[in-house]
Parts: sequence; C-alpha cells; structure tokens
Amino acid sequence: MSPPTEQITVLLQAIGSGDSAAREQLFGILYDELRGMARGEIAKGPVRATIQPTALVNEAYLRLLGRQFPEWENRRHFFFVAARAMRDVLVEQARSKAALRRGGDWKRAELDGIEPTLATPAEDLLALDDALTRLEAEDARKAEVVRLRFFAGLGEDEIAEALGVSKRTVSRAWSEARARLAVLVKPPEA
Repeated sequence: MSPPTEQITVLLQAIGSGDSAAREQLFGILYDELRGMARGEIAKGPVRATIQPTALVNEAYLRLLGRQFPEWENRRHFFFVAARAMRDVLVEQARSKAALRRGGDWKRAELDGIEPTLATPAEDLLALDDALTRLEAEDARKAEVVRLRFFAGLGEDEIAEALGVSKRTVSRAWSEARARLAVLVKPPEA
C-alpha cells in the first residue's frame, strides 16, 4: 500500500529545505515502490541480465539526491524524475555496451562464416531513447505518459492520478504515443 501523498509531499518539501533526515525517511518509505518500478523496467527492458533492481534503484536514487537541495513539487514530480533517472541509467548502460560492441577494449578475431545479427537490445534501447526525445519535442504529455508507463511501470489509473487527468485521456495518449514511437523507432528503408 502506498504512503499518503501528503506525507510524501511534506518530506519532499523538507528535503528541498535541506533536511537530510527527511531524505532517509523518504527513501525508506518509497524504497519498495522504487524497487517495483525498477523490477518492472528491467523485466521488460533489454538489459535485464546486467543490472539488478536494487542496483538500478540505488543508482537512480544517487542521481535524484545528487543535487544539494533538490526541489520536487509533489509525489508525481518525484516519480517522474525517478523514472527519468532510471531511464538515464539504463540508457547509459546500453551506450556503454554498444561502445564495447563497436570495439572498445576487445581484441580483433576473424569470424569468417558467421552471419551478423539484427539490432541488439542495447541498440533497441538507444533507438527508443532517441524516439522518446523526439516525441517529447512534439508532445510533452504523451512523452510523460510513456515514461511513467514504460520506465516507471505505472498503470493507466496511477498515471491518470499522477497527471491529474482522466484515465481515458491517459489511454488515448498511450495509444497515440505507441503509434508515434513505432514510426520514430522504425529504421529508414533503404
């Protein structure tokens, strides 16, 4: 069961004022929700074998609290920023893997007779990140719905509550965003 939104908002405001005890209290209260978000992201994401939910939560948490006095307006804003931090961690990991795949510190070997494979999961995540960035420039709300749904693992009801809109609005934005992302992610035809 989620803690009351008011309690989280009070803690977020205290953190913004520099209360370090509030940071620890907030992390303790929201840890299970953040870990659930991370588990959901890793389960559907392409990097599932390389990072554990606990590591993803911890890395995202360090990013969230990296600034001395972060200013979060409310629970919605915090989870939006948390989803963004998790996305950034996963994208950086994918970029790192892609760099290694392109040479990095590997030694050359002859691979005669081996057929190249299609895009790797890390490349898929990079393509999704690029498409999401372009979608955000076109329609910020749809991009926010995608982030909360895909990266935060929230359902339509939770997103509607977080954004202060109807479930129908979220459903429509999710459907339209998926269609647009499919076009943006699709490689150009030769």
